[in-house]
Amino acid sequence: MVKNIAIIGSGYWGKNLVRNFSELGVLKTICDLNKNVLNDFKKQYPEVHITTSFQEVLEDQDIKGIVVSTPAVLHYKMVKEALSYGKDVFVEKPLSLNVHEGKELVKTAENKGNILMVGHILQYHPAVLKLYEMIKNGELGKIQYIYSNRLNLGKFRTEENILWSFAPHDISVILMFLNEMPKSLTSHAGAYLSKDIADVTFTTMEFHSGVKAHIFVSWLHPYKEQKLVVVGSKKMAVFNDVSDEKLFLYPHEIEWINRVPVPRMKDAMAVKTKMSEPLKEECKHFIECIKSRNDPKTNGREGLQVLEILEASQKSLENNGKTVLIHENSYFSHPTSIVDQPCTIGKGTKIWHFSHVMTGAKIGDNCNIGQNVMIAPDVVIGNNVKIQNNVSVYTGVKINNNAFLGPSMVFTNVKNPRSFISRKNEFKETLVGEGASIGANATIVCGNTIGNYALIGAGAVVTKNIPDYALAVGNPARITGWICECGLKLNFFNNQAVCSCGSKYEKIDDNLKKMKFLSAEVVKENKKEKTM
Repeated sequence: MVKNIAIIGSGYWGKNLVRNFSELGVLKTICDLNKNVLNDFKKQYPEVHITTSFQEVLEDQDIKGIVVSTPAVLHYKMVKEALSYGKDVFVEKPLSLNVHEGKELVKTAENKGNILMVGHILQYHPAVLKLYEMIKNGELGKIQYIYSNRLNLGKFRTEENILWSFAPHDISVILMFLNEMPKSLTSHAGAYLSKDIADVTFTTMEFHSGVKAHIFVSWLHPYKEQKLVVVGSKKMAVFNDVSDEKLFLYPHEIEWINRVPVPRMKDAMAVKTKMSEPLKEECKHFIECIKSRNDPKTNGREGLQVLEILEASQKSLENNGKTVLIHENSYFSHPTSIVDQPCTIGKGTKIWHFSHVMTGAKIGDNCNIGQNVMIAPDVVIGNNVKIQNNVSVYTGVKINNNAFLGPSMVFTNVKNPRSFISRKNEFKETLVGEGASIGANATIVCGNTIGNYALIGAGAVVTKNIPDYALAVGNPARITGWICECGLKLNFFNNQAVCSCGSKYEKIDDNLKKMKFLSAEVVKENKKEKTM
């Protein structure tokens, strides 16, 4: 293995990272301000370089990945510097201490093409992954509510409260299980040891799908408890990280007798999982992402979502438990739809039954995505786009604002597909212009452009570019007329047309140019002149 990893901060949690990356054979440097700690590590890991200089680490060209395990208040500064030097970064939670800084880090990493991974360790826990698989497979039925308790006595902190210290783990897992952001939350706190630093918090989140979740965290508790409970309509599951058996399934049933629910208790069943150290799996994942350049499971955008909830919870705490809306007027996703993160979905967008939005897709504001729609990675969709049922939008397609895609219309992405030959590197770009409409069952052959406000008739097969405002029908599609922005067919006189809505057009060399908008009075007068 190539030794190309440096760990910044080797204290309470950093020492575990040192052990794991060393055992994986990739640890080159340990950086810490405490020389005594460094000297102790040098005795234990004589082959590892030690330094107190972060700048030295940044300038070392052999170091490809930097692991930041410093106090949270330093995360933003150190991650930003590491990214500026072109390093891949694995930062312990939280990503930073405010959303604005978190967004900057995510954007920087994406612009520079660097890996940015956040230490949400439970997403690498075999028992949690098994529970996630059970949820996805429907074994628990419809998820009704989730609660988690993360309780202990100490370790007390002064730079961050219990919410920021303990809750990120549970927030991250709940978001993974539900695959959606909450629509609102409330958070209450108690500060007993230090003024204004919460020792106990209780956060309740409400989701668009109807699920509610609460998170109880405390470092002022008589015993250690790390438990997460998922209640479904069929079964209930408990992840207990302090027990030998980590995952239990409760197949309780509820019978209705005389319109009264009666519980039928059943014994818990331990769910067998192949156990491994979650931190080691997390460290392996970072190493693999550096090699493959694949996006980490807990990437910067996932970390940013957790950060948004932490910031909203803090806002609620500071306002005596006032309800805080998350992404007010944000998108709606039906419970049967799947939205793979990270992706971008604008405010007011609705995603309906059995649709699938894949990683990297970008959807604008106020879009309506019908039933059984698939939107592939890296597809770009503008604002106010309407996609009817049973449409697949493949990688390489860009759809501009206000476009309309009729039911069961088809995009292609290669011109000569074979199931046994991969042609992903041959995908051709297809552009749907602003305001364009594509009729039901039409086919758009890849590599072509549908012009602004063009209208493609139902069942048409587009094999070449369609200009702005054109009306195209047939197989292959041919231009049979011209259409106004308002959707009405245009009638020409001396290569000019005035629509009843007031828009004026001129035909020049088989292309249409919009000239100006006429008032209703002028339109009426022009019509009178034509009839005279």
